[in-house]
Amino acid sequence: MEMKGRIIFKGKAEGEALVTKQPISFYGGVDPNTGEVIEKDHELQGQSVKGKILVFPTGKGSTVGSYTLYRMRKNGAAPAGIINKECETIVAVGAIISEIPCVDKIDISKIKTGDRVRIDNGTVTLIKN
Repeated sequence: MEMKGRIIFKGKAEGEALVTKQPISFYGGVDPNTGEVIEKDHELQGQSVKGKILVFPTGKGSTVGSYTLYRMRKNGAAPAGIINKECETIVAVGAIISEIPCVDKIDISKIKTGDRVRIDNGTVTLIKN
């Protein structure tokens, strides 16, 4: 299945989807050294975003989140790609400065954790589910 979205940062990425219905704050919510979600009571708490296609509705929190995403990239702990329902400024800037393929305007309810997903310049392809 293919879904066309809006390109936030162009590029290609493929990997296992890690999906949450909750917004993510990278600043204080994700460990920049390991990629582990550390936000208390978050649906993904204890799981790592490292190398995954991270699927979430939108970002939240401080603008420092953009730089946290950049630190994650420099530490090798960043997601391979990001898919949002609605990408807001913090995640957009973080994806751009970190050169992480990012797309939004996608119906994320069609993607489940564990699905193999490909991002190709604004097109999201569900390889298997």
